[in-house]
Amino acid sequence: MAATGIEKQGAAAYYVTTPIYYVNDAPHLGHAYTTVAGDVLTRWHRQRGEKVWYLTGTDEHGQKIMRTAEANGVTPQEWCDKLVEEAWKPLWEHLNIANDDFIRTTEKRHTDRVQEFVQDLYDKGEIYKGGYEGPYCVGCEEYKLPGDLIEAEDGTKLCPVHKKPVEILKEENYFFKLSEYGPKLLEFYEANPGFIQPESARNEVVNFVKQGLQDLSISRSTFDWGVPVPWDDKHVIYVWVDALLNYATAAGYGADEEKFTSVFPADVHLIGKDILRFHSVIWPAMLMAQGLPVPGRVSANGWLMVGGEKMSKSNLTGIKPQDLTSHFGVDAYRWYFLRAIAFGSDGSFSWEDFTARYTSELANDFGNLASRVAAMIGKYFGGTLPAASASGAAEAAVQDGLVKAVAEADRLIGEELDFQGGILAIFDFVKQVNGYITEQEPWKVAKDDSDEGRARLATILYTSAESLRAMAVLLNAVMPDTSQKLWDSLGADAAGLGALAAQKVQDAADWGQLPVGATVTKGAVLFPRLEEKPAV
Repeated sequence: MAATGIEKQGAAAYYVTTPIYYVNDAPHLGHAYTTVAGDVLTRWHRQRGEKVWYLTGTDEHGQKIMRTAEANGVTPQEWCDKLVEEAWKPLWEHLNIANDDFIRTTEKRHTDRVQEFVQDLYDKGEIYKGGYEGPYCVGCEEYKLPGDLIEAEDGTKLCPVHKKPVEILKEENYFFKLSEYGPKLLEFYEANPGFIQPESARNEVVNFVKQGLQDLSISRSTFDWGVPVPWDDKHVIYVWVDALLNYATAAGYGADEEKFTSVFPADVHLIGKDILRFHSVIWPAMLMAQGLPVPGRVSANGWLMVGGEKMSKSNLTGIKPQDLTSHFGVDAYRWYFLRAIAFGSDGSFSWEDFTARYTSELANDFGNLASRVAAMIGKYFGGTLPAASASGAAEAAVQDGLVKAVAEADRLIGEELDFQGGILAIFDFVKQVNGYITEQEPWKVAKDDSDEGRARLATILYTSAESLRAMAVLLNAVMPDTSQKLWDSLGADAAGLGALAAQKVQDAADWGQLPVGATVTKGAVLFPRLEEKPAV
């Protein structure tokens, strides 16, 4: 009987994963894009008050890793250890990624469980021995179908992803009966139309499966850098079978039943579209064969493009995230890619676009708003937040705008993974508040020393500060350091509202939360003026 979608027990966690990344080189913007998206998604759900579990990690077996290590004169394990500890983990820390676990496929907690999983399938008759010959891309670690290949001018067959010649391999391998799962997968896709996103990716997978599936080679015998097949140590387990199982082994499969049943399966697998078939065809078929529940959603993001090419080391377009964070800052970096590119679509990066958006939206719209409000409260009320006592239609419109922004952002980010749409909804509110201040002209109202004038000024500034309180909550998942600085400048925690992380996004529109009498201070500029573009 085919497994179904999410079936969790106990205090279930919202479980999100990134791909586990190949450690043949240091991470670039493409890797960071997916990881930041997962971080924003899980931070958002945490701020809903939900239990969350966020997993990332590294894929360390396979022929590509072995060859890279040999080329660098070290063992594969030495190469992986160096890259993970000196490049991958430090970058995630630098980008403020709040992952709950980091799985490495060379860890014993993983390799032992992989062997158990594959042994179970073998004992059930789901795996058999056979031979195979076909085109293989070492970069993808995947046998390619002839129809997938592209042809160079000289007639050489190339991998469509890496644009490099494939190798023709002939091996005696073990095979998983993937072909038997085509009808079950199609039935599952039909019953769960949101399983693969975006729709274009779903259509691609459905059409692929309808053409008929071939059995999957799940072992290799021409090299030994991998997890040994438990019943035949002349073979190692195919790197993609090994890799996909990280989502189960990290969640406690075969080791911690209580954790496993409350975490597994993933609610969302975030992946690049080039590994879509592995996650939406092979992975659910493996789970069905083992009688385990299938993930809730596989969401494929597009490629980051530079000069019309997918960003990668092999294309010499692998820009380091640090090249950008050193210029724009970490929070602006986290914000930019999710705001500028619709998740699920390809997007182009340029310094010019980043600079323009930083200046216009972050520095001028958001940062300047925070600075102006704090400065006016300091100038007109000695830094003490006044009470609103003369509210009218203008204030009601701001409150209505906030209600809309919260509802839209929560739906788009939290449910639909439309990060761009959610961020734009928040920044529409930022623009509305800027417009409110421009129209109300508090600097002119301040010239009226009457009780009515002071009351009106207090209302304008309270409305503006309370709006900033909500912005800090709504942007905390995207720009945590900046949001904390804003929270501190509003004196929210010190005045009794509590820590920023404790504020629920769904309650952000409840008006009047910022305590009257809070000490508002004008801190450092949230988004400083950019210096000249550095050479990279």
